[in-house]
Amino acid sequence: MKSFKPWKMLVLVMSMLLVFTACGNQGSKDEAAPDSQGAGNKTNANANSSTPPDPLGKYPETVTVTEVLGYNPPEDPRTPQGITPEQNAYLKDLQEMLNIEVKYKWTVPSSQFEQKFSLAMASGDLPDIMELDMKNFEKLKKQDMLGDLTEAYNDYASPTLKKYMESDGGFAMSTFTSDGKLLAIPAFEDPYLSTQILWVRKDWLDNLKLQAPTTMEELEKVALAFVKDDPDQNGKNDTYGIAMQKNIFFWGFDLRGFFNGFNAYPSVGDNQTAWIKGSDDKLIPGLIQPEVKTALGKLQEWYKNGVLDKEFALKDENKAVEDLTAGKVGISYGEWWYPNWPLNLSIDKDPKAEWIAVQIPGLEGPGNSLVPKLRSNRMYVVNKNMKNPEAAIKMINYYIEMGNKKYMEDNKAEKGYVYNWFNPRIYNPADIETIYTEVNKALDANQEEITLDDENYKSVTDVFNATKDYLAGNTEKASKGVNWGQYFSRAAKDGGWGTTRMIKEKGAYVSNEFYTLPTATQVEKGPQLDKLMQESFTKIIMGAPLDEFDKFVDSWKTLGGDKITQEVNDWYSKEAVK
Repeated sequence: MKSFKPWKMLVLVMSMLLVFTACGNQGSKDEAAPDSQGAGNKTNANANSSTPPDPLGKYPETVTVTEVLGYNPPEDPRTPQGITPEQNAYLKDLQEMLNIEVKYKWTVPSSQFEQKFSLAMASGDLPDIMELDMKNFEKLKKQDMLGDLTEAYNDYASPTLKKYMESDGGFAMSTFTSDGKLLAIPAFEDPYLSTQILWVRKDWLDNLKLQAPTTMEELEKVALAFVKDDPDQNGKNDTYGIAMQKNIFFWGFDLRGFFNGFNAYPSVGDNQTAWIKGSDDKLIPGLIQPEVKTALGKLQEWYKNGVLDKEFALKDENKAVEDLTAGKVGISYGEWWYPNWPLNLSIDKDPKAEWIAVQIPGLEGPGNSLVPKLRSNRMYVVNKNMKNPEAAIKMINYYIEMGNKKYMEDNKAEKGYVYNWFNPRIYNPADIETIYTEVNKALDANQEEITLDDENYKSVTDVFNATKDYLAGNTEKASKGVNWGQYFSRAAKDGGWGTTRMIKEKGAYVSNEFYTLPTATQVEKGPQLDKLMQESFTKIIMGAPLDEFDKFVDSWKTLGGDKITQEVNDWYSKEAVK
């Protein structure tokens, strides 16, 4: 984390005192309200006062902001049934505390979001505040649709938000600054959160007297046994080997980790091509390398012999989750967070279910996972026509504030707080590492409670309490699966983050070397190339001749891939090598 000089620390402390004073008098902070033209025109009380703007100041009149939302189900099963995004308790508190009202232009399940948002961009019917990926950010930037957040951020960002944004030395922020204008608040995170892990049903391994796999050959043996040898011992032929959905490279339940096991590094997820160092120190697209063809050949075999579900091409991520929860499949590639969802649902549905995390199998031993240099494919922007751009910054401040100790009793899933439906939200980039360290420190010291007293209090305390309840077999406050999910994703030394830390310490990873905004041709041709990849790879897996991969490579190059490769290396030679 970026270090502060003594005078900077004094400024930070004074700023934090102002924030705390403001929180106790939110109802009277009229000076924080911008005029109808937003923070850019200082005609409000602040223009005639030396009082700094209040990061959590309550508007005297309701400020309405519009958003759109692609959402997954609430991750915590204690959330009230039937709740909708409009009923999220975070929104109620936001209006009470800051007098900001959120209105959704539309909400859709996350699997429909990309198509719906593409139509919104084409029609120009955009909300005030948006969550974007890299490609859509670049598109709207070129269309001059993004508002300048520089003044809003400088004036209204809380000390904690600024601490988060400066924790990487300003690297992520500079990526989204153009001509001196801050165009996005990046939700950047620890890059190692992307590390691929293999999740395996240990109870199935035990039933069949098998060991956790460390090589691709061993993985194949285990996967075939999970298909043919009745691993759940129910006397039925109703299981398959490895979870897979129709999006081959996605954010979850996809096959990035499988390809990595073949020393193939095609994607960092969400159909983003990965770029790795070649023999001549230039960047090469991992998507078209020979190792990918070898891996596709193995997937074709697995499709034929039932290791993969015959209907994978019809399944989205929600269907893949249903299979994991229902006990139809015992292996899944994924990241550290799987125990938190959906494996917790598996534990609660089947008391015998036991999941373990292992380093991905490779050809001759444990394999190396692809890890990005910058994990920030999620960022928040404002429409340039938004009247109150500082409201977006204050909403981020609000979300961070809700993690403090004083909100602990109210901010709970069972009371309707659904964090993964609230935008914009920014986390401590070191959040998971902080939780892991503080919880284990408290456990090792046999503490009864967490003594931490900062913005990380709620996240650390939630995991600490769940961990203690799980280890004690206490299900008074939450189910076994919920407690286990919190513990095994974040705190267990052999769990999700514990295994990720081990992989990082061993250096068992390969870096994606391209970490800036998409090139011009990536924006223009990216969707066409993504579709080409998805269709070609799916056909090969389902039985098309393996040589179709060579045709795919030729088409990829011709349709824009060669030009993208040139643009990527132009950037690499000028920027990354400096």
